[in-house]
Amino acid sequence: MEQDVRISRAMSTIKHKIVVMSGKGGVGKSTVTVKLAEEFTRNGYRVCVLDADVHGPDIPKMMSVREPEITLTGNLINPIPTPVGATVMSIEFFLPSEDTPVIWRGPKKTGAIRQLLSDVNWEGIDVLIVDNPPGTGDEPLTVLQSIPAIDGVIIVTTAQEVSIHDVEKCINMVNQLKIPVMGIIENMSYLQCPECGKRIALFGKDGGKYLADKFDLQFLGEIPFEKGISVDNESSASSYISTGMVKIFNKLEKYLKDGGVN
Repeated sequence: MEQDVRISRAMSTIKHKIVVMSGKGGVGKSTVTVKLAEEFTRNGYRVCVLDADVHGPDIPKMMSVREPEITLTGNLINPIPTPVGATVMSIEFFLPSEDTPVIWRGPKKTGAIRQLLSDVNWEGIDVLIVDNPPGTGDEPLTVLQSIPAIDGVIIVTTAQEVSIHDVEKCINMVNQLKIPVMGIIENMSYLQCPECGKRIALFGKDGGKYLADKFDLQFLGEIPFEKGISVDNESSASSYISTGMVKIFNKLEKYLKDGGVN
């Protein structure tokens, strides 16, 4: 198909392509995506986040994009700049308003994602981070099958059994499609008491490590409950640096520099 050729040509200009996924909603996958984009940007990479969640495109809000101005380079749509220096592209930019629901069936959703891949100006991007919606349905499948030469998938989970149960399906999906898994991130691992310093595991312990051991994957690290992350997601610019996210970034950067070797 002509569109396949356009997608392949557009994606070939991007140095690294990372997909963030989880089989379960509510695990903080989009927050992880945004904080990773900030870390890569902070370390000198030119980053774009593609929001592939058609029904709940929250990435623009989380990256403090307000009233974006759509511009073109030739016939291609330019990604929208954010206050932290990264850029973002989302279906939300083309809706009449922020609270307009997207009531689409599968073919229209997959068509919209593929059109973003083919018709956006990805020139000059070092790292494309795709925020997939939860599950193993139309949108995640379209992203994984349409983007050539994906460097790897980052799997986000909490330690809860119900999250682990759904995430296992997500990992199996990625494995069936023969796409590398860069590693597992356990989000909301614990809450540290501000008075005594004790760690409180609200959702259980070591769920991410269990998945990494079961599937022979790299455990990228834990991210605790951190007020600074929540405040950043509601503010106009990021200033909070998560120690856990810095450690995870270092592992991911090494993975990319080593050509995919954990």
